[in-house]
Amino acid sequence: MKFIGVRDFRNKSSKIWDELNKEKEIIITSNGKPVAILSAVSEGNLEEKLSAFRRARAISAVTALQRNSAQMGTDRISTEDINSEIKAERNKRSG
Repeated sequence: MKFIGVRDFRNKSSKIWDELNKEKEIIITSNGKPVAILSAVSEGNLEEKLSAFRRARAISAVTALQRNSAQMGTDRISTEDINSEIKAERNKRSG
């Protein structure tokens, strides 16, 4: 996989477009840190690529939620406690 700095991306964009067909994905960096993924798509695979990116984002979000839950200790709350919290909130709203 190829890495290209933002400056090179800006200054050599036509060359990078040509390389994208060969590379399939190019990582754009800023100050040496990855900031974006440039991915080759076509009309035939656009929806498939978008779906894959969305799935990856969803998995990443769930992983972050699980990590935060473990750090806060809320990963050990029982289903009974969760249901009690939900019931208490619903009672507040309806009462």
